[in-house]
Amino acid sequence: MALQCGIIGITNVGKTTIFNCISNTKGETNAFAFSATKSNIGVVQVPDPRLYELEKHQVTDKIIHTTVEIVDIPGLAKGSNKGEGVGNKFLGDIRNTDALIHVLRCFDNDSLPHIDGSIDPVRDMETVDLELQVKDLESVEKKLQRLERAAKTGDKDAKHGVEVLNRFKDHFEGFNNARTLEIKDEDKKHVDDLFLLTRKPVMYVCNVDEKSAVSGNNYVERVKEFLKGKNAEILIIAGETEAEIAELENREDRLAFLKDVGLSEPGVDKLVRAAYKMLNLQTFFTVGPKEIRAWTIKKGMTAPLAAGVIHSDLERGFIRAEVMRYNDFITLGSEHFCKEAGKFYIEGKNYVVQDGDILHIRFNV
Repeated sequence: MALQCGIIGITNVGKTTIFNCISNTKGETNAFAFSATKSNIGVVQVPDPRLYELEKHQVTDKIIHTTVEIVDIPGLAKGSNKGEGVGNKFLGDIRNTDALIHVLRCFDNDSLPHIDGSIDPVRDMETVDLELQVKDLESVEKKLQRLERAAKTGDKDAKHGVEVLNRFKDHFEGFNNARTLEIKDEDKKHVDDLFLLTRKPVMYVCNVDEKSAVSGNNYVERVKEFLKGKNAEILIIAGETEAEIAELENREDRLAFLKDVGLSEPGVDKLVRAAYKMLNLQTFFTVGPKEIRAWTIKKGMTAPLAAGVIHSDLERGFIRAEVMRYNDFITLGSEHFCKEAGKFYIEGKNYVVQDGDILHIRFNV
């Protein structure tokens, strides 16, 4: 699954600090605005405790987590759509992502000055949204010109496309994001090729100081109030603290540090799982003595397509899938007991794989 989640936000909000907590690639952090010249791409393991529960019932040589790609996109500012900083390049990097993690600065730090002179996460959110809206408006207007010429020749589809695009144009001119405009499924084809920045699903991360890691602070409350009723997911993460925890090699030391802060698990673990979900992804497992492995598929995939994620030969020669539900396997303790209890299912080509399914693919090439 070559899907990417982009981390975006105003410059100097702690995006790269959070990225470094979760990624196998480390980006440079410093206190200077616009110091980054390129986006950082990292492959991130998706934390899944179910893998270790499966190991309790099947001894194995290794456990393999599924992964997701996270792109740390350097900070934006007012005028990025006109190339301020190195804005245009980074807006292009955002276009290549499938979903967005918008990091908001919700902490005070005199040694890390804010580019606008004060801490206001709602203002920062509106600044980034406006930059993306302006870029989306440009994309819509360019396509409108093409479709308007085609519509004059009597092309009915082009004429309808003009109507759809004008709705988006009006929406952007009202300072709204594309994702909040309701359109019919059959009309989406007119904007699908534009890869609109504000149409991508988004979640918000409030980057706070250590004492606010559990309950947040006044900045977080302002964000929650602003996003009220917008069905937006909001996470609270103490980026600097999480970075210190991530540097500890000993698992017991990390757990002790988390406990001192009042957390049961790293906030970045919740972030990665939320990003995975936002990308409309889910997991199935293969279980055996050599490895227990998590595999990534898009929700709604059928068994042959899921088999193809393992290897193209399995999809090409698919015969059937032998399926156990995760909860059944954990409760009953083995494949043998699942079979005895009637919880071992033989599924064909039309079976839609569910999150947590344990699959064994039968195939013949």
